[in-house]
Amino acid sequence: MKKIVVTLALMLTFLGCSSKGGEVSNVEPSLVVGKSLQNLRLNDQFEKPHTLDADTKTLIFAFSKDMAHTCNDFFATQTPTYLVDNHAEFIADVSAAPSLIRSMFIMPGLKDFKHTVLIFEEESKAAPFRAKMDTEKIVVISLNNGTITKITPLSTAKELQEKIEAK
Repeated sequence: MKKIVVTLALMLTFLGCSSKGGEVSNVEPSLVVGKSLQNLRLNDQFEKPHTLDADTKTLIFAFSKDMAHTCNDFFATQTPTYLVDNHAEFIADVSAAPSLIRSMFIMPGLKDFKHTVLIFEEESKAAPFRAKMDTEKIVVISLNNGTITKITPLSTAKELQEKIEAK
């Protein structure tokens, strides 16, 4: 009986750790120069829905844990309105993390930040944005009226700051 209970507990643990949806392949890339992102809708770390403002000039994507930490550590040293003041939005992809890890650690941790973090929680929604991108870099998208004008991969917080603050 004890073995059955332990086995069931382990099975439930592993089922709880699976991420939403499987790996999505053969998707059309969303991050392409000339493509409009005006209809992009994501929730922030408090589950509040967001759309792009007409004056948004920069989108910062972190597809990996390391790049998300680099961005969040940098933004934490800035004023809480740094992104808004620079007409920028930060988007973190947490879809690859197991759902249990996401719900117990990642999402509560993101709520500690003073800056807004838009979130990709589902692999199917993140996949078109990850497609053909170097996911081990910070991907900075320059926008004009919601349309992508430039895609810049970055590696460091200093490069990120220079890109955001370039006028």
